Order: sequence, then structure tokens, then C-alpha cells
Amino acid sequence: CSMCSRKAVVSTQSTGEETNTVLVKEEDRLAAVIDEIDRDVHIVPRGSYVKTATGKIVTNRSFEGLKNLDCVKLSSYFHFKVTPSTDKINLLAKATLDPSIDFLEHIEHDLPKGCWSLHQERGSGLVVLKSLLWLGYNFYHVPGTRKFGSAYFGTGEKNIDLPFML
Repeated sequence: CSMCSRKAVVSTQSTGEETNTVLVKEEDRLAAVIDEIDRDVHIVPRGSYVKTATGKIVTNRSFEGLKNLDCVKLSSYFHFKVTPSTDKINLLAKATLDPSIDFLEHIEHDLPKGCWSLHQERGSGLVVLKSLLWLGYNFYHVPGTRKFGSAYFGTGEKNIDLPFML
């Protein structure tokens, strides 16, 4: 159907005269954008998932939420994707890591620095993290409880100007 398609024009770099028209269905484009948002900003609190001896990642049944002191640190939150990148961590910090819960990547190492906005509500203690890279992505966690989650209500456009804004 013509309503379900979106045209993307790609030109070759060699001559600039040739152009190829590629039809991309809107649902395929949307799926690709959602996947990119998930890879870039989907986060979870430290300890909410564990890695078993067999390498399987499961929900941590003994997770009782982050403590009030820990919930305001970016190092208490991880990207929910398995990319063990301990290269960015110094040796002293590596010594304190627990391989069963510290197998995900900390968001404190995200580039550009300052791409996360962390706020804690005064009355309830609710912690809200907002991504400045994908405007509209919000994560929440209630300290001392198992309650956490996230939602994206944005335009589907990455804020590529963020490094110049910080």
C-alpha cells in the first residue's frame, strides 16, 4: 500500500549523479528506530538482574531496590544490554565489581558526559532519569522497592546536537 511506504533517497558519493530510490515500510523504519533507542538508553538499576553460572540473565528475586544513597549515583544504573566493556574502568574499581551483577555497562561512562539528567523527588524519594540524547525517554525507580520502569514519549529523533549543547 502506498500509505505504508516511505521513500528514502540515497545518492552515490562518487559522481553525485546517480540516485537510488529505496522504499522502506513505515513499520520497518519504526522498528529500527525503537531498536536504536533500546540499545542507546534502555536502563535498569544495579542488581535488578543477575547472570547465572551458565551465563543466562534472569531477574534477581532478592533485589529489594536501591538504597537512598545509591539511587542518586549514575553508577547505580546499567544499560540493559550485554556489552562487557571493562576497559573504561580503572583497576581499583574493577576489584570491587561483582561479576554476577556488574556484567552490564554503567551509564556513568556514556558519552557525551552529561547526557543523563537525574532528579529525586523530595516527598516520595522517586528517582527519575531523563535521557538528553533521546529526548522523551524517562526512567523511574522507587528506592527501597522493586518498582522501576521506563517509557519513551518522543519524536523518534536522536539529539545529535547534544555534544555542542553541553
